[in-house]
Order: sequence, then C-alpha cells, then structure tokens
Amino acid sequence: MSDLIQAARHLPARPALPTLSVAPIHIPVPGRPRPLALRVTLPVPTLPVPDGGSDPLPVVLLSHGHGPSLYLSSLDGYAPLAGFLAGQGFLVIQPTHASSRSGGLGADAPGAPLFWRMRVAEMTAILDRLDEIAALIPGAPPQPDRDRIAAIGHSMGGQTVGMLLGARLTDPTDPAARDVNLIEPRIRAGVLLAAPGRGGDGLSAHAAAAWPALNPDFSHMTTPSLVVCGELDDNPHLTTMGPAWHADPFHLSPGARALLTLAGAGHGLGGIAGYDAKETDDEDPDRLEATRRLTAAWLRSTLDPTDPVWEQAVAALRAHAPGLGWVEGR
Repeated sequence: MSDLIQAARHLPARPALPTLSVAPIHIPVPGRPRPLALRVTLPVPTLPVPDGGSDPLPVVLLSHGHGPSLYLSSLDGYAPLAGFLAGQGFLVIQPTHASSRSGGLGADAPGAPLFWRMRVAEMTAILDRLDEIAALIPGAPPQPDRDRIAAIGHSMGGQTVGMLLGARLTDPTDPAARDVNLIEPRIRAGVLLAAPGRGGDGLSAHAAAAWPALNPDFSHMTTPSLVVCGELDDNPHLTTMGPAWHADPFHLSPGARALLTLAGAGHGLGGIAGYDAKETDDEDPDRLEATRRLTAAWLRSTLDPTDPVWEQAVAALRAHAPGLGWVEGR
C-alpha cells in the first residue's frame, strides 16, 4: 500500500486479488446506430467449484460521467475504482456511453448532449446480455451472480444509475418525457457518486436552460442506495444549492440508506476517474482509498446481508479516520 495512504488504511478491505481486464467487447443496443463498447474487469483466478466452473461473481455496472479529457469518459476511464472493485471480488462492466467524447454517438445525434434515455438503455442491454459478455472473457468464462447485481454512477453517470434505481424524470421541454420510469428490478443495490441533485429551484438559470433533463424525481428511487458527496463539490454553473445539492438523492429518496460525505473532497472524490487526471479537482490518495473501500464495503454488505463489513467500515471511519469524512444513515 502506498505510503501516501494513511488514515484510509484503517478501513476494512479484502486482500486485493489479481485482476484481468478485457476490452473492447461489443454488444448491440436497440435503437443505437452502432454497437456499444464495453470493458470488463474481474478477479482472476476465480475460486474453483465442484463442477469445474468458477464461483459466481457479484456484478457491478459502472457508469461514467462527463469531463474535459477525451478518454476517461469511456471504457478507458475509472481504472482506480474499477480495478479496486474487481480486486475485491466484483465483476465490473464499463460501457462507453452515447455521451462519450470518444466512441460516443456524437454531438449531432438525437438525444445529445446528455443522451439520458440512451445511457439507461445501454445499461439495460448489458444486463440482457450478461451471459454473452461473460462468454467472451478468455479462459473459463466467469459466472455472473444474477442475484447480486449493483450499479455505480459518477456525476452524469449518477443520474443514469439513479433512473435505474427508480428515480423518474420529466423534461419540461419534451412532451414525450413526463414522469419517465425506467427502473431496472434486476439491480439490487446502487451507489451514486457526486450525482446531480434535484431540478427546478436546485438548478442555476444556465443549467435549467441548457440541460432541462437534469430534473429527476427521487421520490420513486426505492432500490437500496449509497450516496457519496464531496464536502466542497460546488459548481455554480449547475446549481444554486452549493455542495448540498449532491446530497439530494439521499434526502429525497426512500431507498437511499446512507450518505457518505468526504471531507475536503471536490467532484473527483479523490481521483476515481483516473490517475493524475485533469478531471480530478481534489486528487488525494488517502481520499481515493477511502472512497473505494467504503463503496466496496457498502456493496458487499448490501448484496450479502450476512457480511458485516459496512458497519465495521463506518465504525473504523469514526474511530480511526474521522478526518476523511462522515456517514449519515437511516
């Protein structure tokens, strides 16, 4: 472990497994003019089971956000998070969304620039084709555990995942987008990382005019969720509410179980989008490690209620690393 990681080393995590990353994998998506490109990252070797296969792996769909870099908002980004989760035993699948600057559908395609509906459709298509995706992994194909599927989204990816968890959306400029419900019942748990908050009075005048689809209704978001916010994540370009805007998915939804606020963090949450990346406004190895460990702990305990690691992690944060952040639960 890096000498730069001090407080976060007290937070529980499994010993890191070696990982394998496979990309690109292409799958068709209904209504998408060209196939969706994916990266799959998983632990190897998986544990043997009597039938000669491998132990089923919990699945994490990871939805990227936007950003100034050409490639991090794609299957080639978020290695600090995807690699860590795979090393903790998860099968991580990353799409290059329609909104990506590299490999996306382009700024003149229908649905641009947010592509909010297509982004959700891309995630659903991954679930529809899990076995096909697994079969393309070299060696013994992994077994996705269909009873343990989670989704994580950062920034605009948080809005995508929020809709999969039950949040609804009304675009006031589009008569066909009224109370849109795209909940995905196969997803059992979600994590929203620096996700957008409510629309309406929560938006700046610029955001309301430029991106009216940033208007979620969290009152229907019922899937168990963890919301992660940066204490200093303030973007007046988007919101009048300051950093508290990113906590809306916790306060306004019935499914959100916990709110993790990272002390001193900006929108990058320590650097989840990439190492030494210009997306990261708050690069800090200790903060990044805390984000990764606490996210993994919450997923483990939520997908397997017999695993007490989330309670252990919250207790460790409070006792040994209070300077990194705090957790509010319900």
